[in-house]
Amino acid sequence: MLHAVAPELDSLIGADVLVLGYIQSKDGEITFVGSKKLLSKIEKFFEINLVDEVSFFTPTGKAGEVNEIPVLHDDATVDRLYLLGLGDQSLTSYRTAGAAIGRKVRGKAIEIISLCAESAPEIKAHGVSALLGAYSWSLKTGKEVEIPRIGIATLDEKTVTRASVIAKALYTARDLVHTPSNIKNPLWMAQEAKKIADECGLAIKVLAGKQLAEFGGLRAVGNSSPTPGPRFIELSYIPRMRGNSAAALPHIVIVGKGITFDTGGVSLKRPYESMTAMKSDMAGAAAALATISALPQLQPKVRVTVLMMCAENALSGSAQRPSDVITQYGGTTVEIINTDAEGRLVLADGLAYAVANLDPDYLIDIATLTGSATLGLGRQYAALYSRDEKLAKKLMEIGEESGERVWHMPLIDDYADSLDSDVADLNHAADKGDYSAGSVTAALYLEHFVGDSRWVHLDIAGTGRSENDSGENVKGGTGFGVRLFIDWIVSLS
Repeated sequence: MLHAVAPELDSLIGADVLVLGYIQSKDGEITFVGSKKLLSKIEKFFEINLVDEVSFFTPTGKAGEVNEIPVLHDDATVDRLYLLGLGDQSLTSYRTAGAAIGRKVRGKAIEIISLCAESAPEIKAHGVSALLGAYSWSLKTGKEVEIPRIGIATLDEKTVTRASVIAKALYTARDLVHTPSNIKNPLWMAQEAKKIADECGLAIKVLAGKQLAEFGGLRAVGNSSPTPGPRFIELSYIPRMRGNSAAALPHIVIVGKGITFDTGGVSLKRPYESMTAMKSDMAGAAAALATISALPQLQPKVRVTVLMMCAENALSGSAQRPSDVITQYGGTTVEIINTDAEGRLVLADGLAYAVANLDPDYLIDIATLTGSATLGLGRQYAALYSRDEKLAKKLMEIGEESGERVWHMPLIDDYADSLDSDVADLNHAADKGDYSAGSVTAALYLEHFVGDSRWVHLDIAGTGRSENDSGENVKGGTGFGVRLFIDWIVSLS
């Protein structure tokens, strides 16, 4: 994925492309970033002046601005230099710059080495984003897609390895989301989780059929597509050498929504065109699975359990109907109002199961849950709900550092009566009242199932999928949540 290269001339000139970063002051002065001694050697070796070369292009210096120049030397395979603007050298700028060079080499079997990042946070941000920019996914036949090889000039191999592990996890999440739903059903999700568990040394348990008798929400949604039917997937991570004392470690439980396709059920989605992106409605489960896949390599000293609530929300003779009453895990009865509000039903089962059986110190759920979250925050921030102000603040800070930004939204108690029902304990669609706060009322519904847990709900309806092919993202699944979760989990150990 990503590799470290010694920051020495002899180690660099075997690549195809070197990436050199620069900043530009307000008065137009250009300065290249990195070891002055090494930069001087590169200039002398290729008989160039870097400032003169980049000045030819009248650059702005903004992050991600790339200018390319040819170079030639009999003793080097390098034939191009990418002169890369680093903006204000913030982590955001390093991510933007990394994504730019990744996209420039996407689909090309070449090796590039970046000399732009020096500190560990810069290396991590720059390296991960370079790989994200280079990501591609396709089922096209014919010529096999070429894959670039990306290196970072540094002696800090530990940070480069960590960045590579995170990027690999993000690729896993994106691959899962991009897979079309005629291939990706709940059984397929369980099989993919089993492959990852076996590869990474994780414990896994899968429930199906009669084993799901207590999971009223998962069955109500998933039985609309009885072949293969819904799946409850539980994966567990315990750090090496700590098995006997695992109970003393903090326990994090992550519940992911895994709707492999969402037609809306009987309450069919409108406009119908909005259905075409619904293969991504399992992005929460994908992020959760990808996160736990990275932990055996990083070895944080915590316990982590992932619950993937997988179902297809189909339109069929066995689909749930508006006015049905179901029983969620743990016994709460729920009146079904709108079958397109299915995500909270499967999540509620997972949250209630975690409280009853897993004794979590932290209980997190992640889901592409409501269009309302996108209306409120756009596609740059996920909506975060929690009563724990300290935990919410920590996740917001880590989100800024990781590049996956979240915004702490209010759980407004005045809206709770929207969940009242005449015939059951709750109505799941906040049908009572007209508060125009769909993301908030969905979170209030989920809160009924978390007990006294330190709970966080992440609504990634906007951030989990990109509508454009630009920057770090290709059009489709983004893998949002993976960087945020990994960085937070590591910070706890």
